Amino acid sequence: MGAGNDPSYNKNRCFETFPFPETSGEQKTRISDLADKLDTHRKRQQSRHPDLTLTGMYNVLEKLRSGETLNAKEKIIHEKGLVSILRELHDELDRAVFAAYGWDDLAEKLVGLPGATTPLPDKSEVQAEAEEELLCRLVALNHERAAEEARGLIRWLRPEYQNPEARTAAPVPEQAEAELETDEATPVASPAGKLTWPKEMREQIQVVRNALAAGGNTATALATQFKRSPVEKVQAVLDSLEALGMVEHNDSIYVLV
Repeated sequence: MGAGNDPSYNKNRCFETFPFPETSGEQKTRISDLADKLDTHRKRQQSRHPDLTLTGMYNVLEKLRSGETLNAKEKIIHEKGLVSILRELHDELDRAVFAAYGWDDLAEKLVGLPGATTPLPDKSEVQAEAEEELLCRLVALNHERAAEEARGLIRWLRPEYQNPEARTAAPVPEQAEAELETDEATPVASPAGKLTWPKEMREQIQVVRNALAAGGNTATALATQFKRSPVEKVQAVLDSLEALGMVEHNDSIYVLV
């Protein structure tokens, strides 16, 4: 929440954790092309009509979707913004995204309905149920991705921006993970100089798992591989992995399971 308790956008919570679909090259091209057409259409109409606003265009779009009659001012906005074309582009883009997720069944129930761009308190039971199902599927997919990331698999949406240093190692399949049983701490190989402790939790999980893959070790020993020896942060990751059943410890020595 921002100042005055107004909602604020947090990319770490809103964007980086959002479960985007795994798309084919054809699907990416289709979505990208439609998004470009949508952006071009809005910019072109606004450049032709400086008094035209996105808010006005989308308010008219919602009225078109709900079947409401446009007043005189809204008819002018509709004409200047070519809002019917805007509507078609959004519907095409929505269908392409649903297809990328493999959720065409929901596309049939939701694409083109009102309430997508502005709040709609009174929705039909069918629409409300479909939207609830969509949310449930996204939450379930989010949980699947979180479990994958705990195993070391990160599906970067834009790796050139999100992971520019390419620190992520190839994921280790669960069936190929060695079961390590040891009573003594094993030295972990590390590159020259100490590493920087990652900022993101998923990267922290990965580096700790990678270190443990070389042999069991204590939180303190693992922390010494990083600058400022973040023992408490390493311990927090170990506790999380233990809660997920991915590591176990004996006399403070942690091993992968």
